Amino acid sequence: LAGPSYTVRSLCAVGRGEDGGAILRQVSKNRPADMFPTALTQLARANPFSAPLFSLQKVEEPQTQTPVPNRRLAAAAVAESNDSCEFGSGKYYALCGFGGILSCGITHTAVVPLDLVKCRLQVDPAKYKSIFNGFSVTIKEDGMRGLAKGWAPTFFGYSMQGLCKFGFYEVFKILYGDLLGEENAYMWRTSLYLAASASAEFFADIALAPMEACKVRIQTQPGYANTLRECAPKMYGEEGLWAFYKGVVPLWMRQIPYTMMKFACFERTVELLYKFVVPKPRSECSKSEQLVVTFVAGYIAGVFCAIVSHPADSVVSVLNKEKGSTAAQVLKRLGPKGVWKGLVARIIMIGTLTALQWFIYDSVKVYFRLPRPPPPEMPESLKKKLGLTE
Repeated sequence: LAGPSYTVRSLCAVGRGEDGGAILRQVSKNRPADMFPTALTQLARANPFSAPLFSLQKVEEPQTQTPVPNRRLAAAAVAESNDSCEFGSGKYYALCGFGGILSCGITHTAVVPLDLVKCRLQVDPAKYKSIFNGFSVTIKEDGMRGLAKGWAPTFFGYSMQGLCKFGFYEVFKILYGDLLGEENAYMWRTSLYLAASASAEFFADIALAPMEACKVRIQTQPGYANTLRECAPKMYGEEGLWAFYKGVVPLWMRQIPYTMMKFACFERTVELLYKFVVPKPRSECSKSEQLVVTFVAGYIAGVFCAIVSHPADSVVSVLNKEKGSTAAQVLKRLGPKGVWKGLVARIIMIGTLTALQWFIYDSVKVYFRLPRPPPPEMPESLKKKLGLTE
């Protein structure tokens, strides 16, 4: 295959055609082998295409359409050229996690008074009959400072939860989207949001559980402990490490459906708002206008989140108050009506929380100039398969 006749024929076919091949085949019969390099060099120089010897030329085929890069599913603003980092990089995930810390830690701490009354409505409805009655009784017994009970475990617990929730959501959304492929990721994007948020919340609740147990114990057992520094050592001394994690399964029952609704409902609500409500394309909206849409979509998502997760939230509150009880026992004792106690307070709290969380999280992305892909659009390849384009 590497003999002189093969080389000559190949070069003749590229350089001079059949006539040139006949000439060089004649040369190959009359000249010794050591003369072939000179003949090949002369042939290459005489090539009308002036191609360098033994080089490959890339031929550009005419393209019928401009290739479309893979799109990422995201409900944030359109991507810009001055992004501070690469989408999906370590820095991107770290800043998303930081945004989660701020969004969850600040908002949950801000509504501690409402959360305290909500928990007391759930565990002692005979004493705390309504939201306003709960505030009145709490202030009468403990003063205004009593409304801030449990702020420390709330801040630290939900900061860690926000880090894992938002950070891992971005990780799993990109991971699952790449596994599905561009077309399937678009067609099944709601399922993608649900799967990514559920995976993220699984780990977020493990980080939240110890502080949630301390928070509920401080808020629902008057006289047990007033601060995190008092509560955590006392719980560990009485019940061991299990005291901090006995509520993790009910926490999963509460938080995973809540987070699935929170992320999937938010993503799809933002998409629908820009499609049917906002009077101009998303790319033409200012940052402040986009953040208003984020807040509205977050509040709508929060209302659904509160309804979906409230029964499990009632079980968690009672379970952390009582020693030796199981989730099944608490659920049976509360009954169908008891699990819905405090729902109005929780809708107000969770709706406000969710709206503020998304607002803060999106603001962090704007401030740090994080890359934010365009809204979901049907890929061109899928449009062709469905006959939606020529």
